[in-house]
Amino acid sequence: MIDSVQAYPCAERLTLVEQVHGCTVADPYRWLENASASEHWLRDQDDLWLTYAASLPGRFRWKNRVRQLSDVSSVSTPVWRGDRCFTLRRETGRQYAVLYVDETPLIDPKQLDPSGLTTLDAWQPSPDGTKLAYQLSRGGDERSSLHVLDVLTGELIDGPIDGCRYSPVAWLPDGDTFYYVRFRQVRRHRLGDPDDATILAGEASYGLEISADGRWLAICTTTDVWLADLTTDAPPQHLPQDATTIMSVGPDGRLYVVTTQDAPTGRICVGDPTEPSVWHDYIQPNAPLTGLAVLDDVVLVSTATEITIHDRPTGRRLRTLELPGHGSVGSLTAHGNRAWFSYTDSVTPPTVCSHDASTGQTTQPTKSQDLETHQLTTNSDVELRVIGQPGPRPTILYGYGGFGQSLTPTYSAFALAWVEAGGSFVTATLRGDGAAGTRHTKQDTVDDFIAAAEHLIADGWTTADQLAICGESNGGLLTAAALTQRPELFAAAVCSAPLTDMIRYELSGLGERWTAEYGSVKNPDDFKTLASYSPYHRVADGVKYPAVLLTAFGNDTRVDPLHARKLCAALQHATASSRPVLLRFEPDAGHTTGGINLAADMLAFLANETGLGQ
Repeated sequence: MIDSVQAYPCAERLTLVEQVHGCTVADPYRWLENASASEHWLRDQDDLWLTYAASLPGRFRWKNRVRQLSDVSSVSTPVWRGDRCFTLRRETGRQYAVLYVDETPLIDPKQLDPSGLTTLDAWQPSPDGTKLAYQLSRGGDERSSLHVLDVLTGELIDGPIDGCRYSPVAWLPDGDTFYYVRFRQVRRHRLGDPDDATILAGEASYGLEISADGRWLAICTTTDVWLADLTTDAPPQHLPQDATTIMSVGPDGRLYVVTTQDAPTGRICVGDPTEPSVWHDYIQPNAPLTGLAVLDDVVLVSTATEITIHDRPTGRRLRTLELPGHGSVGSLTAHGNRAWFSYTDSVTPPTVCSHDASTGQTTQPTKSQDLETHQLTTNSDVELRVIGQPGPRPTILYGYGGFGQSLTPTYSAFALAWVEAGGSFVTATLRGDGAAGTRHTKQDTVDDFIAAAEHLIADGWTTADQLAICGESNGGLLTAAALTQRPELFAAAVCSAPLTDMIRYELSGLGERWTAEYGSVKNPDDFKTLASYSPYHRVADGVKYPAVLLTAFGNDTRVDPLHARKLCAALQHATASSRPVLLRFEPDAGHTTGGINLAADMLAFLANETGLGQ
């Protein structure tokens, strides 16, 4: 334990004060934004964390159990190209998945880099399955370079091409040309040609879809759509939208449009690609759409928790596909009259199921165990999913609350290990998981999370001395906001790769791309909202804050570690509690590469601070 503030590394407090839109903003730890200037302070923080971690009871037991629960095989839904089947498989005992074509290993990151620092970020076979475009990055930095492989010989025939972070790849039927995104521009690349043709020069996050016959290229962002007839030399036709809209031309030649126009949860329309501004209603899902598969006879539509089967000509709903349980549906792919989808729930690792539309048969996975689960709803209509028995008992409340991502039931070695040890694990569905809770209403998400904590305490599931909160990335911002607004509600908090300085978040990482979610400090109204909940700026002297573990990663190119550094220094200076404020830093990891050691350390920290197992 940290017995006093004097035990914390010294962090100089600057008298830096700025005027922003007529408001005074103090930033005493601005110097911690500089990684080089922070090195000595960071080494001292690392020593502090290692000393604390060494004292944690059961730390290695947590690590062993998380490893055992994580050591499950997995396979992706198949992608068919010609008569070849591509799948991503991870065998038990292996850290990374291997890409297979049929039963032959094609890309093995461990063989490419025995150090284990190289990851396979994305891959896309050519239409005939003879070539493969794939992206690699190193050390979790997600700065992908693109390569092209001859599937038949294993020979590298093009690349590396840098600047391909999150790039979709849309091959033409000839297998020699593809459209892709480089440096956030849409380009056309011909194999072996050093010069690309620029299709759209404006920088954005683009999605690309090309029709099976190679005639139609659809380009989408969150606010714009372009459709190009590749049989002509005309530039892509710009189809501006006032709602989130995605277009593609299906194997039947129809234009499929998924849009939130006049439908907050989304609807599917169809039309003629030669008249792309004219659509008519086709399918209205009951929840936000996650997948669409056009089979020979029917159309399958997936949401996060359901798959429905529809008549292909009319879109009329025929029936709901029976799922293995009350879990989550993942990737949906199709080939001929068969479809594949991934399924997971609290006790079922991600598993691929298949549906044969000719026979109506669906494969079902086998659950490994049963756990007691409960569905709760707070007075403010926040839905909670509890794994574990009624309390009061040590409890982790987990949330995300942003970018329209809903936390559906999923297999988690982290959660299972906690519940096995006698705790409860609670997932909250918040505003921000859907369309609400963005920009000026972002505080609503924090309010929902706090309401969830209050409900768990009031109904006897846990107590303030046993309740911990946990979140990653945007969820790290959520937990940081909650602990700085209502510190008395929590015994402990883990903020992993968090945003914490919302006044300056646009200046680092991918912050400039997130203004649709958070707003921009350049806008006076947005600034007022950002300043009101920015965790770094909410820290107040003399408050008894809960135990806090901040985790950060040196190769994180989404959320700069500076956010964790600045909040750590602010909390260590301000807290009047004897509970520790700690920073766990991994210099060679990225935003999504935290593994078993991280999970075990987080569990050991939370167990120690909430009394689990004591």
